[in-house]
Amino acid sequence: MSVMPTPLANQLLIALPALSDTNFSRSVALICQHDGDGAMGIVVNRPSEYTLGEVFGQMGVDGGDDSLRSQVVLAGGPVHPERGFVLHDGGMQWDSTLAIADALFLTTSRDILEAMARGEGPDNAIVALGCAGWGSGQLEHELTENDWLTAPADAELLFDLPLDARWQAAAGRIGVDFAHLADYAGHA
Repeated sequence: MSVMPTPLANQLLIALPALSDTNFSRSVALICQHDGDGAMGIVVNRPSEYTLGEVFGQMGVDGGDDSLRSQVVLAGGPVHPERGFVLHDGGMQWDSTLAIADALFLTTSRDILEAMARGEGPDNAIVALGCAGWGSGQLEHELTENDWLTAPADAELLFDLPLDARWQAAAGRIGVDFAHLADYAGHA
């Protein structure tokens, strides 16, 4: 499976402290697709009110051990909040999978959740409800407005770090410490 690079795919968007949009304040989003029609991403540091066990229950998916069922589902963004998006590693074929990078995929089909519940899913996966979308040229404009920083995505940040550490850690990947930015001071 060859990955066609798109300009910002596999990049993290890191909201600058001054970004006041409540959907994205202090968020980190992984850009999954970016082309002339716009961009789509998943916010990777905001918990939803649901666990994976609850999502399995709503979908009629049986199985999953306690640690899997208790995994927090992410609030992936304000677009399609009723749809599930699974960010994962592993190269298995699912019904509807987008290759973001050589070892990073986004799957939206039910079969991956069923496989996860059977213990046959990818080694690392996070499930999000909803995604973030930008129209043609919108993301580029927001980048010129200094709403976002960009940094390369990495598996540790996406799959291992606690959610509340991801915003600062993502900025740290490119040498930025938000504690030293004027907009951030006093807003802890």
